[in-house]
Amino acid sequence: MSAKPLSEYSEGSIRVLKGLEPVKQRPGMYTRTDNPLHVIQEVLDNAADEALAGHGKKIKVILHVDGSVSIEDDGRGIPFGMHPEEKAPVIELVFTRLHAGGKFDKGKGGAYSFSGGLHGVGVSVTNALATRLEATSYREGSVAALVFEHGDVTQALQIRKVGEGDRKSGTTVRVWPDAKYFESSTLPMAELTHLLRSKAVLMPGVSVSMVVEKTRETQTWLFKGGLRDYLTQSLHGEPLIPLFEGDGFADSQNDSFAEGEGASWCVAFTEDGQAVRESYVNLIPTSAGGTHESGLRDGLFTAVRGFIELHSLLPKGVKLMPEDVFARASYVLSAKVLDPQFQGQIKERLNSRDAVRLVSSFVRPALELWLNQHVEYGKKLAELAIKAAQTRQRAGQKVEKRKSSGVAVLPGKLTDCESRDLAYNEVFLVEGDSAGGSAKMGRDKENQAILPLRGKVLNTWEVDRDRLFANTEIHDISVAIGVDPHGPNDTPDMSGLRYGKVCILSDADVDGSHIQVLLLTLFFRHFPKLIETGHVYVARPPLFRVDAPARGKKPASKAYALDDGELTAILDKLRKEGVREAAWTISRFKGLGEMNAEQLWDTTLNPDTRRLLPVALGAIDFGQTEALITKLMGKGEAAARRELMELHGDSVEVDV
Repeated sequence: MSAKPLSEYSEGSIRVLKGLEPVKQRPGMYTRTDNPLHVIQEVLDNAADEALAGHGKKIKVILHVDGSVSIEDDGRGIPFGMHPEEKAPVIELVFTRLHAGGKFDKGKGGAYSFSGGLHGVGVSVTNALATRLEATSYREGSVAALVFEHGDVTQALQIRKVGEGDRKSGTTVRVWPDAKYFESSTLPMAELTHLLRSKAVLMPGVSVSMVVEKTRETQTWLFKGGLRDYLTQSLHGEPLIPLFEGDGFADSQNDSFAEGEGASWCVAFTEDGQAVRESYVNLIPTSAGGTHESGLRDGLFTAVRGFIELHSLLPKGVKLMPEDVFARASYVLSAKVLDPQFQGQIKERLNSRDAVRLVSSFVRPALELWLNQHVEYGKKLAELAIKAAQTRQRAGQKVEKRKSSGVAVLPGKLTDCESRDLAYNEVFLVEGDSAGGSAKMGRDKENQAILPLRGKVLNTWEVDRDRLFANTEIHDISVAIGVDPHGPNDTPDMSGLRYGKVCILSDADVDGSHIQVLLLTLFFRHFPKLIETGHVYVARPPLFRVDAPARGKKPASKAYALDDGELTAILDKLRKEGVREAAWTISRFKGLGEMNAEQLWDTTLNPDTRRLLPVALGAIDFGQTEALITKLMGKGEAAARRELMELHGDSVEVDV
């Protein structure tokens, strides 16, 4: 009998990862792997969620001599009874099952109406990446304890009653992170300290402490004044006007948002010094910002612009932009969002589109009222914004003079923008004339230009630079951008660059991805300095639209999903809101041409709500990237391409 060929692909080749195996195989998909801080933060977030829900006043973190970390809280304690469906103790499920937790129960009276831990993979990831984890829960006159090693239960759940007088409640989790999953096993103390301090800031009246066993040092943070105290202590310059603080939360009569959704904020404007900017969603620090910060910016800008117009303060020829108001703003923002969508598992950036409207709708009227009550402060703020706008416009004009010596005739199909300010100007390379038409009508003509492309661009990987301009589309792209084709070692003249962002905008389907790849090939091969200097971006239009009917006081609404994962999340949210199964309609966009101007603005062009990915080379060097693209795009590389697809085909998600 012949030996089984090595490349045979059969039923036995398919492997199903069970339990916590996916986390151990690819930890980087679930957490940050540079150090164990994030797996510790998952436990800390659970303790903070208890305090946020009003069930705890103390959180204590102990850094033990043996490298383990304990987190203690005085909340309700994790339930340890049997789960009605899973027939296993709930505390065991929380630490051993992905997508298990109390945060999915969002209905009336759910265990956590607002929480940061929403993916349900938090502490189970901590457990999977730990050599040992001990969990103890004090609840209802009993104490329950169990021990895990490498994610598996090694000491089964033990429950004992405590004395009558002992009504202690809460959870203690001690973790020994497994060094093999992390680049460094040392916790970054500055980051940990900042994290604990910020939890105390966002929960006035809750005491957060850290004990270092080795040095016997204890630090405790308790802020009764909340955001104002914190920002005042953190500022690098003297505030120009008194701090603007406030909060706003939706009540049961609100048509647009769930009861309790909203934000607290404190904003300071300084003329010099580095700006302090911190934002949180349900107590989770969002270091990369997101749509809640866009809402704050929108609210501040609209209110200040309204004040300037009301008092006729704007000099002739000056155009105010959001960044003119926002550039000198320092702030701490804490948003409460019922079902937040984060970018990636480590929740660094909030992506929920509704959060822009949510935060802006509370900030704008509050600031308008404040400015009209304090007109002299309003005028100082207006002066600061106008000065920033004038400086920006002057810088833009300088660039314009430098470029005007050898002006090339711009392509006729380019719909240019009005502004000449490189920092804000964007050009969208749009697939197809029909999508180009919607984009022209939907764009912000102040700083967004549109260049429609017909059909698929030429594969330029093996085209000589001298022959590039024989292709009309490529000639138009180069002239519109204002930079000549060049090689990786050339130093091209970048002074003619006309746009700070060159955005590839193609359909969300397979053909659109192909056009994206062809354009990225063009930029990498013939305009590498644009990528190197961070000017190239890929826009991500949605694939689905969900129309939901009116429900109770909420009017009919529409939501957009980038992919199947987001579609599932939107449908889950509708079910939680009590919408009858299939009462909604799902439309799949065949292409950008199907979107009207308003939809294209909402989903893809609006800086506050769009998804725009910067293109960068990452950790791989230029030579490696070049070799890889040669395999993918070279004409005589069919065999190498096939080998690459066989090797990595199973790690690619295909939308057929």
